[in-house]
Amino acid sequence: MPSVEEFIRQVDGRRFGSGVALLVILAFYSPLSKLILSPTYGSLPAEIFHAYGVAIFGGAGWFLKDIIPKRLGRAGGYLLPVLAFWVPTLQYFMKQKSSSLGNPLGPVITELCGYYPLVLLTVAYAGKLIQTALRLESQGDLVAEHVPLLGTYIFYSIGDHFANMVLHWIVGTTFLFTRVGMQMILAVCYSAILPSKLLVLAIPSVIFSFTSNVHFAGISGVNSAIEHEGYSLVARHESTTGYISVLDNHNDGFRVMRCDHSLLGGQWTKLPSGYRPEVEDPIYAIFAMLEAVRLVEPDHGVSRVDADSKALVIGLGIGTTPAALIKHGIETTIVEIDPTVHKYAIQYFNLPPNHIPVIQDAVRYVKKAQSSSKPIQYDYIVHDVFTGGAEPAELFTYEFLKGLEALLKDDGVIAINYAGDLTLYPTGLVVRTIQAVFPSCRIFREQAPVGSDDNTDFTNMVLFCKKSAGTPLRFRDPVQADFLRSKSRESYLVPKHELDPAIFASYPKNGRAILWEKEVGRLHKYQDRSALAHWAIMRKVLPDAVWENW
Repeated sequence: MPSVEEFIRQVDGRRFGSGVALLVILAFYSPLSKLILSPTYGSLPAEIFHAYGVAIFGGAGWFLKDIIPKRLGRAGGYLLPVLAFWVPTLQYFMKQKSSSLGNPLGPVITELCGYYPLVLLTVAYAGKLIQTALRLESQGDLVAEHVPLLGTYIFYSIGDHFANMVLHWIVGTTFLFTRVGMQMILAVCYSAILPSKLLVLAIPSVIFSFTSNVHFAGISGVNSAIEHEGYSLVARHESTTGYISVLDNHNDGFRVMRCDHSLLGGQWTKLPSGYRPEVEDPIYAIFAMLEAVRLVEPDHGVSRVDADSKALVIGLGIGTTPAALIKHGIETTIVEIDPTVHKYAIQYFNLPPNHIPVIQDAVRYVKKAQSSSKPIQYDYIVHDVFTGGAEPAELFTYEFLKGLEALLKDDGVIAINYAGDLTLYPTGLVVRTIQAVFPSCRIFREQAPVGSDDNTDFTNMVLFCKKSAGTPLRFRDPVQADFLRSKSRESYLVPKHELDPAIFASYPKNGRAILWEKEVGRLHKYQDRSALAHWAIMRKVLPDAVWENW
């Protein structure tokens, strides 16, 4: 066995460095590939089979590292950067077929067209470079084979961890750090490590990416692709929580904010002549219904005065509910994790600026507010978080909800919006957890149930809850001032379709009665199913072309 000094001297530094660099680039590509898929298929469906595909093709690349370089020779190395430049174009055309491919098959086929072959070739050549560079043949076949394998896995894992951290901070900060922009950067990195005589073959893809790929080109390119559907893109930004955009529908007259493959809300823009509501009319009834938190009667029987009240809103969307609370004169604090969502809500959806913005993760904010020497307590809390086809489970744990309960006044009211399939285990789990924290609740769904061929029941529902069970939760009759001259609120402010809490009482044999913070991982497979159901619903809300040409 050579000493450390002898081992370092015998290592071929150039080959070793090239192999490690290829693995780091590939590791960076892994989370980026999921980001590329998320606007078309949703963030959760993009992940379902991604890790399996990387493992299968990465494993195949390692076991074929002696065969592929031998058969393809230098030509295989020359083809790697060419393939890297072609991946954005190949995937662009595959995503145009998303409606026929379906979900979750679509993400798999899309990654088969470019990314998975890139994994196969990269691991094969990087593995061979590292193995050759280490020169361990004299130490026996076991060492010569398994040490490079272990090293390959370690370098890839470090790169993947680093990439996930870096992507969160840089995505969307500049033109080059957009999703497709970063694909092009990685292709350039491949070219720098493996200089290729065949790069001329990449020129058509590069030209297409800069001129015709609407995911990389400007807004005008997107609008030319979706104008035949009656839509236009007003603004877009690749942000921390996903691809955020604002879209106008010119036929029916509404504007929506999109986050990846879900809608954060929308409002009507085409109004009857002479109709001037004090706040914008939402296109979804659920946002008007959330405002009924003001109608819940306090236990002491004395009506609350809006001007003396404080509200905390967790999750902004386009700002429909907080805009109404502000209009009623309530001091409103809004906690929103994504700065772009907050910016667009003000700029494009008329969110009043006279509110207290907190651009922060809600879990962190609630823990910090709880631990304050003089925590602010609120008359109303509105909990409305939903994106990507699934609820963030950490915001429905017993611990987080107890934190909200501590911030609620003794006679305060909380309204919690939950979107999901009522037939699935997580919905009942969330309801039981809320009831464990707030003893007096009533549950209302957005619309009356409609029969489904697949026995699913995906809907929005709102739980209105109090801290005390001293008196039943009741709503006062609304007056004209509650409606803010809005026809939408006249129709939907008062909750109508009540659900019996008993339907959520039972749960599977190996299930849980309450969702604890340490057990949120148990919900992931159910969240995938919910996200797939939501994807199908969203494809009926907006045309395929609008989802595909983001």
